[in-house]
Amino acid sequence: QVHLVESGGGLVQAGGSLRLSCTASGLTFDDYAMGWFRQAPGKEREGVSSIKWSGSRTYYVDSVKGRFIISRDNTKNTLYLQMNNVKPDDTARYYCAAGRYCSGGYPANPTWGQGTQVTISS
Repeated sequence: QVHLVESGGGLVQAGGSLRLSCTASGLTFDDYAMGWFRQAPGKEREGVSSIKWSGSRTYYVDSVKGRFIISRDNTKNTLYLQMNNVKPDDTARYYCAAGRYCSGGYPANPTWGQGTQVTISS
């Protein structure tokens, strides 16, 4: 059974940085595409970034391009999201997702983590 645990969320001032981590178990990690999603109160969950199995291809939603960097360490079964120059609009609960296949650039029919809260103060 695939299990994902996110960490690294917290309260940061606008312009600061934060690194999220997602540790996976119960899977062969490099067989899975991984992604980060976020959901703000009253809004739908949206894809933020994704990374293919070997890490050779990445995708970012326009609002985070140039500020966020997704990476993965297949030796540690861990996914990362480096968040730089954060903005109040980045405030949301961030979820890690894992899927064997992709759809629309993101893991399809993913397994979800429980999420980690990111709050950006202005």
